[in-house]
Formats: sequence, C-alpha cells, structure tokens
Amino acid sequence: MNTDIIEGKWKEIKGAVRAKWGDLTDDELEQVAGERERLEGLVQQKYGRTKEAAKKEVDDFLSKL
Repeated sequence: MNTDIIEGKWKEIKGAVRAKWGDLTDDELEQVAGERERLEGLVQQKYGRTKEAAKKEVDDFLSKL
C-alpha cells in the first residue's frame, strides 16, 4: 500500500493499527496521520524493535489490508 493511500484512508486504517499495536495512544496515532515513517518510528520506540524490524512489521501489516 503506497503512502498516498495510507494517508487518504488513515481514519479507516487507524482502528486496525490500534488493534495490532495496542500500546500506541490515540494522540500518537493522530500525530502519525498516515505517515508510514512516523508509524515505523513509533513501533520501533514503543516495542523496542530495530529500525529494520519495525519497517518489516509495518510492511507486513499494511500488505494484509
């Protein structure tokens, strides 16, 4: 899923993101606003993933939407 689609459908996707990564707060998800890199950064920070692992995890998640 490309960045434009993610940003355009963020309100729809946000619920699925919240279900997958429950430690992310509503405020953090609002700040992401569909920006893939910000989501990757939050996953990396909140879950202690490496940059590469967070990117792969987000890629895998988005490919299933």
